[in-house]
Amino acid sequence: MTSEITLFVNPAAGRGRGARAATPAARVLRDAGFSVRTVLGEDSADALRRAGEAVAGGTGALIAVGGDGMVSLALQAVAGTPTPLGVIAVGTGDDFARMLGLPVRDPAGAARVVAEALAGGTVREIDLGRVGRTWFGTILASGFDSRVNDRGNRMRLPVGRFRYDLAMLAELAALRPIPYRITLDGGRPFEIAATLVAVGNGPSYGGGMRMCAGAAPDDGLLDVTVVADCSRTTLLRVFPRVYRGTHLGHPRVTSHRVRTVTLEADGVTGYADGEPLGALPLTAECVPGAVRVLVPPPDTPAGRP
Repeated sequence: MTSEITLFVNPAAGRGRGARAATPAARVLRDAGFSVRTVLGEDSADALRRAGEAVAGGTGALIAVGGDGMVSLALQAVAGTPTPLGVIAVGTGDDFARMLGLPVRDPAGAARVVAEALAGGTVREIDLGRVGRTWFGTILASGFDSRVNDRGNRMRLPVGRFRYDLAMLAELAALRPIPYRITLDGGRPFEIAATLVAVGNGPSYGGGMRMCAGAAPDDGLLDVTVVADCSRTTLLRVFPRVYRGTHLGHPRVTSHRVRTVTLEADGVTGYADGEPLGALPLTAECVPGAVRVLVPPPDTPAGRP
């Protein structure tokens, strides 16, 4: 393993936590004997180009510093390559890091995990979802939740999570069923009026909402959660259960495990790892062992089951 590694930093993550986290993370890695190069980029496209160049140039690891959006960008650079991914999770949701038991909002602790994993060669190969050429690590969202994202992204005020709380209230007021056409593993398509459909490589999104609670990132399958047409009252009653994953037992909720799924619906945007993919129809597939992630050694507290 080369001692030259790359910090891939989103300065704006978590209202500036990304910029603040880069300094202690780099210090820990340098103290551990690694030569650290930092990549920023003028925008997402430029940052991804620079990260891709670092991977192509043989960097020992690409370390994403930020939230799930930054991890998503890093995945586009490292997926399908032998370059391992490290995560310094300091964003708002950090569902990718939580999925793998990595430290959250502890940049020095996360950097120590990266350093120990690099020194000991401790990596975990996990699956990724893929839509066209775009990879995702957690959940592809569509329907009610993606419309909340659409509305929140159009709003200028308020800032932070309050924007999406207001967007959710507005979408609740406009709630209506969405006619979906769903194809599982290339079988016969079925049609359903649904509130939302989520496709999970991992269990959660949005900072701990376990929409695909049973999803495991190393089983070679995607979990598809379908919330059928329901009233505002039912949705509000079921929603708190999403944080525990117990909504999967509700009669309006069904789930499937598949290798591929195609979602078709008019006027619906797909979001993967919180980032817009584009309008449906979209086909997602599971790619087993698509990325190598630096994780705690099994004999450390963070690495124990």
